[in-house]
Amino acid sequence: MKKKTIPILTVCALIVIIVAIIGGSVLLRKYTPSKEHKDLTSYYNITADNQVATVLNNELTSSYATLIDGHIYVDYNFVHDTLNSRFYWDHNENILLYATSRDLISAEADSNKYLITKSSVDYGRPVVKANSDSAYIDLDFVKEYTDLTYKYIKDPNRIIITNQWGDYETASVKKNSTVRVKGGIKSPILKDITETTDVTVIEQGDKWSKILTADGIIGYVQNKRMSDISTKTRTSDFTPDTFAHITKDFNICMAWHQVTNSSANANIASVLSSTKGVNVISPTWFYLNDNNGNLANLASLDYVNYCHSQGVEVWALVSNLENKDADSAEVLTHTSKRQNLVNQIVSMAIQYNLDGINLDFESLNQSKVGDAYIEFVRELSIKCANNGIVLSIDNYVPTSYTAFYNRAEQANFADYIVIMGYDEHYAGGDAGSVSSIGWVKQGVADTLTEVPADQIILGMPFYTRVWQLTPKDTSSKDSSDSNDSSYDVSSKIYGMRAADALLTDNDVTKTWDQESGQNYAEFTSGDSTFKVWLEDANSAEERLKIVKDNKLAGASFWKLGFETSDIWNTIIKYTN
Repeated sequence: MKKKTIPILTVCALIVIIVAIIGGSVLLRKYTPSKEHKDLTSYYNITADNQVATVLNNELTSSYATLIDGHIYVDYNFVHDTLNSRFYWDHNENILLYATSRDLISAEADSNKYLITKSSVDYGRPVVKANSDSAYIDLDFVKEYTDLTYKYIKDPNRIIITNQWGDYETASVKKNSTVRVKGGIKSPILKDITETTDVTVIEQGDKWSKILTADGIIGYVQNKRMSDISTKTRTSDFTPDTFAHITKDFNICMAWHQVTNSSANANIASVLSSTKGVNVISPTWFYLNDNNGNLANLASLDYVNYCHSQGVEVWALVSNLENKDADSAEVLTHTSKRQNLVNQIVSMAIQYNLDGINLDFESLNQSKVGDAYIEFVRELSIKCANNGIVLSIDNYVPTSYTAFYNRAEQANFADYIVIMGYDEHYAGGDAGSVSSIGWVKQGVADTLTEVPADQIILGMPFYTRVWQLTPKDTSSKDSSDSNDSSYDVSSKIYGMRAADALLTDNDVTKTWDQESGQNYAEFTSGDSTFKVWLEDANSAEERLKIVKDNKLAGASFWKLGFETSDIWNTIIKYTN
């Protein structure tokens, strides 16, 4: 029995030993850190020798720069979207443009020279390289005009760009540590830390923290391998461009004067005599007349001289609406055509001794125009400023689909931003006010988030729309819902005087509508119901209070000839 027992015990012991060895091996594999290294070329997803990975602040981007003759060239879209949106690439004419407060810098693709206005500068290498797909800008050139720093690291090629300033977290990583792709000892190693190293802490976890090394590697380090976690401040020594504006030391009271033929200019004395307190007049003299950037001209020097004799400045309006065959996008997206337009505007302003220009480019299509409109504003602004010409720009009330007009950038370059506080409801739309008080207040509030108050002029209507609602089924005459698809809805523009006459002729009494801040009237004629939200001295005063309460630069009015005489006494209470 004893002889049999010994082998059994031996076998059991061997089994225990084997199980222990296997278990220990499993535990060893589980808790032993991986020594596998991730290839950095693969990590940065670099597929060509001239490709340069881009780390922006604490993020590895999907954009790649290009190494050309030892210099870093950065994709234009990346520059524009993340570094400096003031760079403008004309893909039609292969020209890179950058507007400062006083100069326009231009560089043709693949040229070693560029222009600062008209002065040529030899850069020694191309400022911009272009191919059929994109343009690449020399990063050192970008840096001259942009608040950023960068570092270039080889093997593999990568750049670390910094353009965010302020507080950030830093820590020391102990020597003999590893930076891994993910948080975990089994994750591949990106970098071996051979000596104590300072890193930027991007995100702290319970056991692992996401960090950025000085050579642009983003990965994870065990918290127990970090020490001296502290907050530091990153500062910039970049000097940003400063913008001066031609502003008036009086409240602007501007009125638009619609001029459709040159003979109408002879009426200026009569037009002005019917106003009170107007210190700026904007005649509709110029409009885009073809696809080459040429202007139609209805201007009159006698008109200007008379206005000046009355102490009234002339800010002539430049429009893109009159000639339907003129393609605004075609002109704006071609530098040669756009600059021809700019030169003509400024030349006309000088020729006719104008005090200012009122730019009124409307109905632009973002998909066709893109950033070309704001580039037009920049270029026009520079030449206006250099010639002492006030530049004001008409703008819709802010909406998501007009954001590309870029009011904030307009405010940098232009002197005044005019809010077109009218056409809330328009032909072809639902019946309603042209300019309800709540809508105007919101438009001003939204504009103030982008434009300083002392640069904002609030545009107001001297007109309204009379809405006609006719049932498609004449057996239904309930017009309480003006949006009902069972009605044919149409409208006509009426000036203040004409609207008053319409109510008188139909023996209609108007009532004050608190919600719209306007007098409202409604009447029937035949099968139709007519609705009108009136513009008068009362509604104008409600909007003028907005000007005063928000300390805006002033008010403007569309258009002379539509108003009733009593409104001027209300206007001068707020503008004089």
